[in-house]
Amino acid sequence: MTQPLHEQHCQRETRLLEEDEISALLSQLHDDWSVDDKGLAIQRCFRFKNYYRTIAFVNALAWVAHREDHHPDLEVGYNRCVVHYSTHSVGGLSENDFICASKIDALNPEH
Repeated sequence: MTQPLHEQHCQRETRLLEEDEISALLSQLHDDWSVDDKGLAIQRCFRFKNYYRTIAFVNALAWVAHREDHHPDLEVGYNRCVVHYSTHSVGGLSENDFICASKIDALNPEH
């Protein structure tokens, strides 16, 4: 059996995923993750009770991103954070994006 995504680590050498691979990996994430209109990124909006909780989440996410050396684009507001993952070096989605998204889901299990 394959190791769960949140237990895997990003790899320096990665490749652009095919559409069927994207669908299979997306099914392993929280239902709120979606592929953008161009099929080049995955995204999810996280909502929080206040600014403090939003920033605490962003700080935890930053730690994961640093540890995995894979960094998302973020849109941060008072009570929300929109996370966008894409692998620029391959021009779209790689397995690294889904590994990190799964780790981010684990940071916020109540959502």
